[in-house]
Amino acid sequence: MTRRLPNVFDSLPTPVYKTRSGAAYLGDSKDILAQVPDESVDLVVTSPPFALLRQKAYGNKDQAEYVDWLCSFGAQIRRVLRETGSFVLDLGGAYQRGVPVRSLYQYRVLLKMCDELGFFLAEEFFWHNPAKLPSPIEWVNKRKLRAKDSVDTVWWFSKSEWPKADIRNVLVPYSERMKTLLKNPEKFYKAKDRPSGHEISMGFGSPGNGGAIPPNLLQIPNTESNSSYLRLAKLVGLQGHPARFPAALPEFFIKFLTDHDDLVVDIFAGSNTTGRVAEQLGRRWIAMELDADYIAASALRFMDHLPESKISETFGTLSTWNKGEPADLSGPPTLFDATTASAGRLTDEDHGRLGRP
Repeated sequence: MTRRLPNVFDSLPTPVYKTRSGAAYLGDSKDILAQVPDESVDLVVTSPPFALLRQKAYGNKDQAEYVDWLCSFGAQIRRVLRETGSFVLDLGGAYQRGVPVRSLYQYRVLLKMCDELGFFLAEEFFWHNPAKLPSPIEWVNKRKLRAKDSVDTVWWFSKSEWPKADIRNVLVPYSERMKTLLKNPEKFYKAKDRPSGHEISMGFGSPGNGGAIPPNLLQIPNTESNSSYLRLAKLVGLQGHPARFPAALPEFFIKFLTDHDDLVVDIFAGSNTTGRVAEQLGRRWIAMELDADYIAASALRFMDHLPESKISETFGTLSTWNKGEPADLSGPPTLFDATTASAGRLTDEDHGRLGRP
């Protein structure tokens, strides 16, 4: 018998669209978060508009007010997280106005989230985007005073000191040198104490580990250029969201910090990369977005099973959505859906409840 979904979706307003595993909501995420039940979310992963000096199309705040604005979401996020839950926040760097000196805003966010709102810093990560264009132009390209800024800080906050996590879910392939060593460790390595004081035995790299532990520097190029989302965006006359993060970034943390059927939330969904990845990984998800155009376009990530005529028709309906029935973008059932339905996918009954005005 298919298990009925927990009532987290019952408590929310009508979504713009829904799938087998989640739903996307239009509105201020503070207001939507306020309706999410206590301790019902396993992971919040998001990339908010950054505190840049130049105003962007996607609505970034001025640096001076940014820290207070962003941290104002923190109390609600902490409330909805389970005790083992995590909050992953991607923040790009910025410069102070008129001088080649870095802003400290992302570190002020870090300190305020922990010192005033009660989060723990489980670990700091850094996302290196080698494909990022040189910026800022004045200090890097013109005057050549600074290096290219190609690294974002990614704060992994937790509600408790012991959040759910399993690094075995995100192991990376061994290097060729490590593969050679594992084949014949006696030939290439002698057990001994390292100068650092670490004691490394001959059992340091059992082949059964399945891979190497990744570092907290995540090198992920942001080079999406021919994805289904962009192809369908072009079909309906759009250019796509101007500040998408690569799917591999939320994928890493969803695999690392959640299990199948866990609930993942993105409070600044944009093009809803997080929701799409969560769907593919068998997690439930909630996407929140303030901009009606962005949330309508984000639905394209879930339309690749539709014929082109239906895509244009559905997108047109979503572009003028006004709290009517949500678009059901679930698509036909797959073998994955059939074998995992009992683990918490949305049932027909759940879909009926999601569609209630």
